[in-house]
Amino acid sequence: MSLRHALLGLLADGPASGYDMLGTFRTSLANVWPATQSQMYTELTKLDAAGLVRVAEEGARGRKTYAITDPGRAELRTWLLETAPNGYRRNDVLLRVFLLGTVERDEARGFLRDRAESAAARLAELKSFDASMDWGDDDLSVYGRLTLEWGKRFMAMQAEWAEWAQRQVAGAEPRAGALD
Repeated sequence: MSLRHALLGLLADGPASGYDMLGTFRTSLANVWPATQSQMYTELTKLDAAGLVRVAEEGARGRKTYAITDPGRAELRTWLLETAPNGYRRNDVLLRVFLLGTVERDEARGFLRDRAESAAARLAELKSFDASMDWGDDDLSVYGRLTLEWGKRFMAMQAEWAEWAQRQVAGAEPRAGALD
């Protein structure tokens, strides 16, 4: 996913300022695609230059309200329906797991324990966020809740997997060449 498409998707519902989109982003998309304020404003400038959004209104202190253009809607639609997702081709956690045989077994189990605890903590955060939301039947609620549910299930799976992996490491033969 790209920040470009996330912003186009937010503007598909109607014009919004960068500040408004940042608020929506933080309470919805940040669970799956975090971005900083500077990244968002930089991308909005690029989208405007590419003709995918336009400044619909300028207010006090330079506040700009952006609106998606027809080419922006076409770009979003193409990305949503015709561009195959990358999936999970790169995962730094799994790369580290693959290389854990180069450290002491207790260190490897500690890494996996930390992953289990981190996933469990994130799952608790997501559950708390879910409980605090007043879900409606609007698109942001429906699809936001689907995304949040994926996050909860993914974190639960990660915690379960890391616990299992710790048990596997405890019973495995050490590889030669562990780093000191």
